[in-house]
Amino acid sequence: MKKLSTIFLMSLVALFCFSLAGCGSEEDSKAENGKDEPAIPVEVALVQTGSVEAFFSGTATLEVEDEAQVVAKVSGVVKEIFVEEGQAVTEGQVLARLDKERLAVLAAQAEANFRKLESNYNRNQELFNRKLISAEEFQAAKFEFESQRAAFDLAKLDLDYTSIRAPITGVIAERHIKVGNMVLNNAATFKITGFDPLLAVLYVPEREISKLAVGQTSLLRIDALENQAYPGMIERISPVVDPMTGTVKVTVSVMNPDKKLKPGMFVRVNIIYDVHKNALLVPKDAILAEDTESAIFVVQDSLVFRRVVTTGYSNQFQMEITNGLELGETIVTTGQGSLKDSARVEIIDEKLTAQN
Repeated sequence: MKKLSTIFLMSLVALFCFSLAGCGSEEDSKAENGKDEPAIPVEVALVQTGSVEAFFSGTATLEVEDEAQVVAKVSGVVKEIFVEEGQAVTEGQVLARLDKERLAVLAAQAEANFRKLESNYNRNQELFNRKLISAEEFQAAKFEFESQRAAFDLAKLDLDYTSIRAPITGVIAERHIKVGNMVLNNAATFKITGFDPLLAVLYVPEREISKLAVGQTSLLRIDALENQAYPGMIERISPVVDPMTGTVKVTVSVMNPDKKLKPGMFVRVNIIYDVHKNALLVPKDAILAEDTESAIFVVQDSLVFRRVVTTGYSNQFQMEITNGLELGETIVTTGQGSLKDSARVEIIDEKLTAQN
């Protein structure tokens, strides 16, 4: 009887273990088939076409194209000042005026002598034509008359120089004089800076210079103006390579219509040297960059498949795909970090339009 009880218990244990083994096998089978794997939430977008540009990027400090130190061309006391720093002026505009009393007297004296010698010259010319005086006497009178005419012109010029004028159009950057100052000849009085256009000077590595040419467009972004963008153009390219740095000087001009740009501002310059139209474009967030390749997860029937792609040009938000994708395919843009090949996904947001 005791032996029968032992056999019965052993049979129950064996049956129980067999049942557990069967359940484990079934669960493993379900796991292998992926039936119980939870779907991973992702955001997706469609592969689209558009234009993408290639550009050379660099940084620079804005410089002025036109700048002039205004100097006094005669000595004198400053009587009037008509402009202040920050004021826009045009070429030829009177900026200040010096005391001109002494020079006015000298000009009047020179004119009186000139009129006297002019009358004498005209009389001598008539006498010479009638052969009443010698050629030597006539030439002496002519020389004296022309010398006095030059002295009169110089006196008028000095009188005009008491009005200090702007040599270029621009903005008054500095004022060096005050009313009542004694200003000497050739002393600095004002500094004028031309604000339109301004220049950004880049030093481009020689291996990149073949991509650039005069006239190519560029885009300049100004940190101080909340990354505001201004269009520019390559104005000139130096014909020589600096042997010390291996770079070439490239000058980009930028128009300043709103006068917000200032010399000395830090700018980021993108020079566009090529454009691909009708390129396949995807959001940059969709790309998984690895050591030697780039990959994207493509969605097909709620499953994702890792696809190796070849990239091309890029802009701020998008990347060109030259190989590995087709137009209209759905790709994962958010959540791909936790994905593996053939994983199930749940689309929670679909971006049908690419960002520009």
